[in-house]
Amino acid sequence: QVQLVESGGGLVQPGGSLRLSCAASGFTFSMYNINWYRQAPGKERELVATITSAGGTTNYADSVKGRFTMSRDNAKNTVFLQMNSLKPEDTAVYYCNAERTVPRVTVYWGQGTQVTVSS
Repeated sequence: QVQLVESGGGLVQPGGSLRLSCAASGFTFSMYNINWYRQAPGKERELVATITSAGGTTNYADSVKGRFTMSRDNAKNTVFLQMNSLKPEDTAVYYCNAERTVPRVTVYWGQGTQVTVSS
């Protein structure tokens, strides 16, 4: 059974930090690119960060560049999103997503974890 389970969300004050984790099981994790998305109330889901299957390349949305860092541990089937200097506008549900296009398009989603940045 395929699973992506996010954890690490919570309530944090502006300027604070959180570290999200996404634990994968049921598929060959090392063959998938992993993305973090977020969705704030009343807004569309937004791509926040991406890491390639081997972990060699990361990309970030302009809104989080320099504050968020994504990494992965293929031995533990886990990805991380270190979020520093958090702002109220970072408040959203954060989702982990695994995708590959070869040999066919395959996409898995986690259930999400809530991040709230508020004083």
